[in-house]
This record gives sequence, structure tokens and C-alpha cells, in this order.
Amino acid sequence: MNIDRSPGDFGHLGKGAPGPVGRSWAGVKSWSSRNPRLSRVVWFAVGLILLAALIWVIYPPKAQNRRGQINQGAQPVGVAKVISGDLNLTLNALGTVTPLTTATVRPQVGGMLIKLNFTEGQMVKAGDTLAQIDPRPYQAALNQVRGQLARDAATLANAKVDLARYQSLLAQNAIAQQQVATQEATVRSNEGIVVSDQANVATARINLGYTNIVSPVAGRAGIHLVDIGNIVQAGQANGIVVVTQLDPMSVLFTIPEDSVGKVVTRVDSGATLPVDVYDRSQTHKITSGNLSAVDTVVDPTTGSVKLRALFDNKDNKLFPAQFVNVKLFVDTLHNQTLVPVPAIQRGADGNFVFVVMPDKTVTQRDVKTGVQDGDNIQVLSGLKPGDTVVVDGADRLRDGADVEIPNQTVKLTAPSGSEADAARAARRAETAAALNKACSEDVKKICPTAKPGSREMRMCLFQNRDDLNADCSKALSQMRRGGGAGGGRRGGGGGRAP
Repeated sequence: MNIDRSPGDFGHLGKGAPGPVGRSWAGVKSWSSRNPRLSRVVWFAVGLILLAALIWVIYPPKAQNRRGQINQGAQPVGVAKVISGDLNLTLNALGTVTPLTTATVRPQVGGMLIKLNFTEGQMVKAGDTLAQIDPRPYQAALNQVRGQLARDAATLANAKVDLARYQSLLAQNAIAQQQVATQEATVRSNEGIVVSDQANVATARINLGYTNIVSPVAGRAGIHLVDIGNIVQAGQANGIVVVTQLDPMSVLFTIPEDSVGKVVTRVDSGATLPVDVYDRSQTHKITSGNLSAVDTVVDPTTGSVKLRALFDNKDNKLFPAQFVNVKLFVDTLHNQTLVPVPAIQRGADGNFVFVVMPDKTVTQRDVKTGVQDGDNIQVLSGLKPGDTVVVDGADRLRDGADVEIPNQTVKLTAPSGSEADAARAARRAETAAALNKACSEDVKKICPTAKPGSREMRMCLFQNRDDLNADCSKALSQMRRGGGAGGGRRGGGGGRAP
């Protein structure tokens, strides 16, 4: 097979005879054409060599990490101290701002509306005149019953005069007794008519007063529902306007029936329970007030009890029908063991934390938690004040893992260990001693700068595990199985080097 190449195809410097590179390349191509099967094998091997060289450049061999370039391998974590302090027992609930009074102002007599004496959104007082109905028909009715009363009162007066005259004549035996009795009945009849007329006058006066429509409560007037010139009827459904009381303002909320006992006990003892309300996102505190009432029954459909809290609302921070988040303060628990909420990890067997040991390893500790107050949560068992727990980075930890604390400000002290912690610590100490003994020669040769028994030494041995002697490799494996790498029961996703 003849391959004809122009001079420029092989790196010629000009159009003359081919150079050394061109002649070599031409020889390679010629050989490949004569041995096609063998050339494929050779080119494949060359490709593998180039790939291995690329991997060598990107990922340096383990030997490059020796002698002072040891990867620490510890998991960076954030830690916090377990403290003893006061814990506020609060109940969180969802509430609705509900005015104490919402009055729909309705006319009590019929007629034409001739005046509106309020502005929409105006604050009004109880007794302020809001609207007026044409009073002339009711004034005329009042005058009419007054005239009837005057006439009947005059008739009564005349009957009484006649009765007095008849009684005088009866004393002289000048008239019959029956005539006097008849006059007495007439007087009593006229007295009844006068009383009825007086009632009619009072009714007419009341109806005349009803032509001035007044506000029954103090509050804010809403949008008027009837215009001037409309004919209104007594007790009509839509009314004239709605007046809503804004100060004080109440919030209705519910709590589970299981929590009612604590609240009722505190209320019966005479305690005033503070209530804070927050906005929908629970980031802004709107105002504070006090619990005013606890309902007397449990709602069987929801298993909850309704409560009412009162708030001073002079600044109108609370608006009717507004949705709020409620925090009811029930009691203060003193001298409680508290940890930050992120320290609590949850697994199949319950809650646990990672306690940091003085040698910067962690041990997994089962805990029983109580109530939460803000960023802290109550620990009923498993921890004591002074212990150091992991609050950030715990998801990659396992029992016995090494940790690193960047910008460490917390002093590590011996934790309040349990028997299980002591047993794990003893096993780790035993395996560490065996590792130091078995790997002393390898440490001098491979990790001369690492301190015996330190994490740096263990990491160096782990990084160079292929170069260790048999006894050292065995001790290293035993340490990883017996307490070095741990393997938590519920553990996180990341293991660790020994």
C-alpha cells in the first residue's frame, strides 16, 4: 500500500526534502500499513500508557503524601457546651384576631334616610349619631298622642270633680248611693285611659328618638351600606353600617386537650399567663397581651380547647380576622439541662447526640429530650452540663470518629460518661496501645514526623497501608473494626480513617 504525502504533511520546513521528523513519521506509517493487525495492538498500548500518565499527573501516588504531607482526615464540626438554665414552657398555636364586639347598626323605625353623620373608617364613640331618618312623621304622631292625653286628662279631672260633689250630696242623703258608685267607676275608667295615653306618648317619643341612629359601641365605622334618600325599614338585614371595636382586641386560638391541664392549673392558681402574637412567618412579634378566658368544653371533632387572649390595641397593630401565630407562656422550668436543637440527631432507636471527647473523637450518646424553647431543647437524660456536643456536621459522623474544630473557642473537658462510654474508651485505648507497639518500626520509616498515638500517626498509616508489615496491618484492621472507625448503629453516611 503506497502512501503519498505532500512535504507539508510531515512537518517539512519547506518544499525540499523531508526532515528527520517527517522521515520518522513516514516510516511509522509505512510499517503500520505493512502490519495492520500488530499496529492496532501497539497503538492501543500507547493509548493506555498515555491514559495512565494522565491519571498519574491528576492523582499523585500515596508516596507524595508521606513525610509531613499527611491528610488529617478528621471531619470539621461545630460544637457547643451543654448548659444548665431556665426553660420557658410555651405552647404554640394558630390564632385569629377577633373583635370583642362587632355591631351591625340597623334602623329601628322605617322612613327615608336624610343624613349620614360619619365618614367611612372613622373612629366613633358609643352614642354618637351615625345617621338620621326623616323625623316629621314621628313628630306628628307624638303631637297627636299628646293631644289625646290632654283631652283624656281633662275628662278625668271633670269626673273627679263630679265624684267629689256626689259624695258631698250623699253625706246629706240628697242622692242615691248607686249614683256615687257609678261616678267612682267613671273616674277609674278615665284614669286608665290617661295611663294608656301616657304610654302612647312615651312610645311616640321613643320612635322619634329612633330617627337618630346612634352607634351602640365605640369602634371604627366601616363602609356605609345604605345611601341618603333610600327608604329603610326597621330591623332590615344589611343595616346602615358595621362598627367594630378595636381596643381592646382579642385573639382566639386553640391548644390540644392534653395541654389544657397545665394551663388551667396555672390560671386557677391566680397566675397571669402572657401571650405573644407573631406574624404569618413567625419572624416579627406584633404585640403582647394576657390570657383572658379558657373555654369550658373540648371540641370533639378536633380534640382541642378554645382560648381567648386580650391585647391593648391602641396602635391598631391587630386587624380583625387577621391570621397570627400565638405563643402562650405557661411556666418557667429552672435548672434544666439544655442543648442547641441542631445537636439532637434522630434515628430508628430514638434520639442521640455526638459527645466530643478530649482527644477530639466523638462518642454516640442516647438522650431523652423534653420541651423546646427557641433554639434550645430540654434534655431529660443522657447529658450533663459541661459536656461538649456536635451541633454542625453530625450527619457525616460515626461513633469513634475523629473531628476537627475550626476556630475552636470551647475548651474540651472529660464528658459525663456512662458505662458504655467508659467501655468504648477502654477498648480504644487498648487497640491504640497494640497499634503503637506493632507499628513502631513502620512509623519510624514512613511517618517520622508523626507523634506516636496521635491522629496524624493513624492517618499516615492508613494512607500508606499497602506498605505496612503484616503485624501493623493486622493491628490497624483490628482498630478500625473494634472502635477506630466505629460504625454507629444509626450512624451517618461518612466513615473515617483509623
